[in-house]
Order: sequence, then C-alpha cells, then structure tokens
Amino acid sequence: MSNSFVLLVSRIMLVLLFLVSGAGMASMPGGIAGYFSSLGIPAPGLVVWLVVILKIVAGIAIVFGFKTRYAAYALAAFSVGAALIGHNNFADQNEMTQFLKDLAIAGGFLALSVAGPGGMSIDARRA
Repeated sequence: MSNSFVLLVSRIMLVLLFLVSGAGMASMPGGIAGYFSSLGIPAPGLVVWLVVILKIVAGIAIVFGFKTRYAAYALAAFSVGAALIGHNNFADQNEMTQFLKDLAIAGGFLALSVAGPGGMSIDARRA
C-alpha cells in the first residue's frame, strides 16, 4: 500500500467526525447554541455557525488535500479548544476520556500538518 493512499485514508478518517458533526450542528443550531451558552461561550448563535463553517470547510479541504497544513492547524486548534472548554470536568471519567480524545485528534492533525497530504491531493498536484 502506498504512503499516498494511506495518507488519503487517514485524512478521510480524521475529518469524518467533523463533517458529520458539522452537518448535524447545522440541522439543529438552536440546541447547539443553548449548549454553547451553558458553557459560557459568548454569542452562541453566531459561534454555532462559525464552528459549522470551520468543521465543514476545513474538513472538505483536508479530504481533498487543499491547503492541508492550514486546515490541519485550524482543526487541531479547534480540537484543543473543544477539549479545554467542553471537557474540563476531570472528576468525570467520561469527560476525561473526551478531553483525551480531543487531544489525540489534535495530535493527528499536527502530524498531518508535518507529513503533508501525500501525492493523492490537490496540494501535491499544485506543487
């Protein structure tokens, strides 16, 4: 199996969660805004749409390998922020697991930013 194919599969696997959750958030923005409000996030109605745009646009960019490093940095930063804001009750084992999952995902995006998208990408074709 070629490295380019493995990187393509890994790009898809990394962003599948973001694409699906972004679409889900877009289908029920009021409920998500309520949850964001409970976390103390300012302007939750606006933040919902910014998060949806980030998840979907950066997710699609990574799938196609377009501006991969920038999209990977953005989703890594988002994942760390989500961990710190949304999963900081370390007394709850589930919250700790979610916190660590978000950090692991951020690590995957940082590794992708260093490795690059591989040959099966728009970035490779443009180089």
